[in-house]
Amino acid sequence: MRVPLSWLREYVDLPAAETGRDVQAKLIDAGLEVERVEQLGAGLKGPLVVGKVLAIEELTGFKKPIRYCQVDVGTAGGTSQAGGSGGGTGEPQNIVCGATNFRVGDKVVVILPGGVLPGNFEISARKTYGRVSEGMICSARELGLGDDHDGIIVLPPEHEAGTDAIELLELVDEVLDIAVTPDRGYCLSMRGVARETAIAYGLPLRDPALLDVPPPNPYGYVVKVSDPVGCDRFTARTVTGLDLEAHSPIWLQRRLQKAGMRPISLAVDVTNYVMLELGQPLHAYDKNRLDGPIGVRRAQPGEKLTTLDGVQRVLDPEDLVITDNSGPIGLAGVMGGAHTEIADAVRDEETGEVRGTTEVVIEAAHFDPVAVARTGRRHKLISEASKRFERGVDPEAASAAAQRTVDLLVLLAGGTAEAGVTEIISPSAPRTVSMAADHPDKVAGMEYGRETVVRRLQQIGCDVYGSDELVVTVPSWRPDLSEPNDLAEEVIRLEGYEALPSTLPNVPPGRGLTESQRLLRRIGRALAGAGYVEAPTYPFLGEAVFDQLGIDAGDPRRRTVTLLNPLSDEEPALRTTLLPGLLGALRRNEGRGNRDLALFETGLVFLPSGEEPAPPRLPVDRRPLDEEIAALDAALPHQPRHVAVVLAGAREQAGWWGQGRPAGWADAVEAARTVAREAGVELTVSSAQYAPWHPGRCAALHVRVDGEETLVGHAGELHPRVVKALGLPERTAAMELDLELLERARTGALVAPRVSTFPVATQDVALVVDASVPAAAVESALRDGAGELLESLRLFDIFTGEQIGEGKKSLAYALRFRAPDRTLTAEETSAARDAAVAAAAERTGAVLRGA
Repeated sequence: MRVPLSWLREYVDLPAAETGRDVQAKLIDAGLEVERVEQLGAGLKGPLVVGKVLAIEELTGFKKPIRYCQVDVGTAGGTSQAGGSGGGTGEPQNIVCGATNFRVGDKVVVILPGGVLPGNFEISARKTYGRVSEGMICSARELGLGDDHDGIIVLPPEHEAGTDAIELLELVDEVLDIAVTPDRGYCLSMRGVARETAIAYGLPLRDPALLDVPPPNPYGYVVKVSDPVGCDRFTARTVTGLDLEAHSPIWLQRRLQKAGMRPISLAVDVTNYVMLELGQPLHAYDKNRLDGPIGVRRAQPGEKLTTLDGVQRVLDPEDLVITDNSGPIGLAGVMGGAHTEIADAVRDEETGEVRGTTEVVIEAAHFDPVAVARTGRRHKLISEASKRFERGVDPEAASAAAQRTVDLLVLLAGGTAEAGVTEIISPSAPRTVSMAADHPDKVAGMEYGRETVVRRLQQIGCDVYGSDELVVTVPSWRPDLSEPNDLAEEVIRLEGYEALPSTLPNVPPGRGLTESQRLLRRIGRALAGAGYVEAPTYPFLGEAVFDQLGIDAGDPRRRTVTLLNPLSDEEPALRTTLLPGLLGALRRNEGRGNRDLALFETGLVFLPSGEEPAPPRLPVDRRPLDEEIAALDAALPHQPRHVAVVLAGAREQAGWWGQGRPAGWADAVEAARTVAREAGVELTVSSAQYAPWHPGRCAALHVRVDGEETLVGHAGELHPRVVKALGLPERTAAMELDLELLERARTGALVAPRVSTFPVATQDVALVVDASVPAAAVESALRDGAGELLESLRLFDIFTGEQIGEGKKSLAYALRFRAPDRTLTAEETSAARDAAVAAAAERTGAVLRGA
């Protein structure tokens, strides 16, 4: 909402020295978001006057029209043809101008030599196009009035030549730009901002809505409201005999411009002006285009309406519409129809007759905010009227706004107000809120006292009754005040947020992070320590990404939860895997020149089974029952937390210390082991085929849950087709784990490793197995056979070749043995090693190499 300070002063007697910055500070203290104060006319310097065009000479020989004009500027005119402002004897000025939208006898705005336009553009007499120009005839853009540069400002004929144009056009002013929050819709009007200003300064308010309004009578234009819920108030007034030659006066146009609206025609300008003044949207119909009574109802299926923006819209049965006998003529509270719009005055070139709208019916109604909001969003049509209705319009202001519009049309357009007054009102009781007198004290943590609470509530327009328990009647212009906390907020903001004491809340004992939260933090720290960077991504994806990942049609990951109102139509579903978001982040970073990347993310995935029941519709007048909350939870999809990593480029950089190495599938597997170690579980790795990983470089990751081996994720190198489809670097690797299953696999609390003081005994074994035998299976057999003396086991070499035999491979392991209470003998170490080899031979067919 743009609020000119000069307009604001009409309703509040601000001190003469008070600037826009001062008012901004006061309103911010009162809780309004005043984003800036615009200084209009900054740097403007006269002489800037009204001029009358006496003669026009068309200059030829130039690529564009050039006119040499003689202009009467009153006593501001000089005497010197050579330049300078002269002695002010009243002689006409000769001015070169390139605009053609004015003629002899028109009144224009002229800046004379010595003047300065906004932007520090100094004016002097100078020779141009072979003539001396003694000033400039100004356009709207040059004066900072708008974007019209080609057209000169043509003033109404009643202004005398030589009149000060700075004062006439109100060029110097300050405008407060206020970001109005949804709960303060009353501040989308000069009336609302003036009320806040008056309270902030402790000054009386001249309420522009306090008008003498005639009572309703049966002689007004006929209106039939079929939906009293959607429209609980409708006022109609008629004005006839409008002067087609009448135009909006300069003061009205300038106020609209300062408030950010473009002047259109007198009737439209008046309705916009009253809307800005009182906050009540209005609409004016051409009475001669109306067919019968005005009606308010819901649209019928298949009905169409061409709105004022020229778009034909197919109406929805939920749309609230204004009608006559021909059908819909407007979207209630959003935009009127083109069929009944006010016609601009047009002069017939042959007869000289002026045609246009001379009789108007004025609509001032109050529509349901929810209905207006839904209609606006349904048709993607947001207007100044709908913005106000959505936030709440004062229903009591409708008749005053209609009267104000009538008065202005009679005054400015020479119209005649018909005696008929139509007013349809649905009965409603005043809204009251009960509140303990000390409730604001409890909310703020400081004592205000009953007198302060009552005084502040009365300032905003409430009627307050009672002593310890207050009964507060809420004013009609504040639909946002519905609970005691709303009233407490009003008291607190008017008393000043800066007065609130700063107190830290007491932390209840015995609380802290849950075990799941601690695990999540440990995993994040471990991955960050391993060189990964956390990259949170949006939890949305589209169907196309599954094709890019090579996921089959029947894969459960393709079963998604689709959003009714997605942020993007290309990504309407909730993710079932973390990989699309992480791979997108990797691709964007790689495209910006980051070649060596290691990213990770922890977050929820959404896995619907397809058998979830429909969610219940919860009540709003009470707390839901436990059974209702349980039913709502049952309707939600399973939402486990996953962790995923993606890698590309170099894992170890090359340097003086030696050659580097690229990231690969083994790094993705090691990231999974890092996560498993933090969870305190042992991860089993085996080969697998699972999209989007490469079939020969994919590992299935298992843990033991409730005594059974359970798949918790996959790791490895992505399939080349996936890399190409997603535009990823070559040999990109990835890993994803289900953290929920990892937590379930943990059998107890993490125990710190026990460090033995006795020496370690190391034994190396090389086993020959079939090439199809997984190294993990051999390792598992060795661990089981070695027994409790085995401290650690590491695969350090894999060898294939003619010496081993076709279809065979050699796996070399380093076994470390240690006892907690003694130094192991050679016999004990050898026995443990032999037991391990025997177990591997029995379970995997392993043969000791060289045996």
